[in-house]
Parts: sequence; structure tokens; C-alpha cells
Amino acid sequence: MNQVRGLLGEHGVVVARDITRIRRALGEISDSNESGFGDIFIDMLRDMRDELGELDIRLAGYNRRIKNLFRSNEMCQRIGRIEGVGPITATALVAAIGDKSCFKNGRQFAAWLGLVPKQHSSGGKARLFGISKRGDRYLRTLLIHGARAVLSRAAGKTDARSQWIGRMRERRHPNVVAVALANKNARIIWSLLSKDQEYRPAHEVSFS
Repeated sequence: MNQVRGLLGEHGVVVARDITRIRRALGEISDSNESGFGDIFIDMLRDMRDELGELDIRLAGYNRRIKNLFRSNEMCQRIGRIEGVGPITATALVAAIGDKSCFKNGRQFAAWLGLVPKQHSSGGKARLFGISKRGDRYLRTLLIHGARAVLSRAAGKTDARSQWIGRMRERRHPNVVAVALANKNARIIWSLLSKDQEYRPAHEVSFS
């Protein structure tokens, strides 16, 4: 998509950074007989349009595989009940965790994902900084994006989790709240998988 925008920009066609608009512009120019562009350029755009179509088909196939795996895997189903954890996140986590015994508790699992604050101690005082960002960047990103989706829907809800989010929002930046929720979800995920528990949204499982 960036390549399409760059090529069109070089020829004076500015397209917003929106995938739908880029696809529309690419199709209109590729199919137009009066675009004013040279044949070689039009052929290049058509090749890129065909390549995008092939990628769409491949992505649709992978999404079907992920959904089928999600439905057939008990562990994925268990953690998929957590708000902010969908089929892609659930299958990626189950595939990556492997041996659950390698983490002693939920905090260690969250630290492995890079979701705990960096800490510096001096003179007996501990100062917390931004998250460590260690571990698997892809898994951490999935959890944070899922947390942001939860934040966008939390307003007006009265359940315990939404109230916790509301209190956090009063004191902290939305990005900090999203990371805190991702950290919370990571700990719950570890607890569900390590203790073979079912997720109970009303009061949430306990975690270490």
C-alpha cells in the first residue's frame, strides 16, 4: 500500500492513508482508458492490484485456518472468553507459551511479554519507568491492541472490569491504562492455562 501511494504521489495523485481509498484509486486508474498515464505505469498498477488480490485470498485462507484452530483447541477457547483476546491472540499465545511450567507466576509471564514496568532502585527507593518491552513484540502488540479495543467500549458499563478501567482513566494516560489492562489480561491468561480454570468475568480468576 505504501508503494502504491508513493508511485501515485510521484505522478501527482495524492491518496489518503486509508486502505479502502487506496484500493479504490488503484482500481479506478488501472481500469481507466483516459487516465493520462503511460502504458508501462498502468501495467505496473494492474500488476500491483493483482498482487493485492492474491494476498487477500491468502490472508482469508489463513484467517479460516486460525478460526478453525481456535474452535478446536480447548485452551484457546478458554482464554478467548477474556474481553480483548480474540482468535488470533489466543492461538498465538497458546502456540508460544508451550510448556506452562516455565513460568512461576503471572507476573513472570507478563515480564516475559515485556508488559511490566522497568524498575530502578536507589537509596532504598524504587522508581518505576515505562514497560521493559522485552520478550515477544508480536504477542505484546496483540494484547495491547486488544486492550485498546476494550477501553473504547468500556464507557458506561458497570461491571467490575469497566469500573476498574474508569478509575484508571481518571488518573493515567490512555496508553498507560491500555498497557495496564494488557498486563492484567496476561496474568489472567497464565492463571487460566496453568491452573486449568474457566474464566469467570463476574469476579475474574485470581492470579499471582
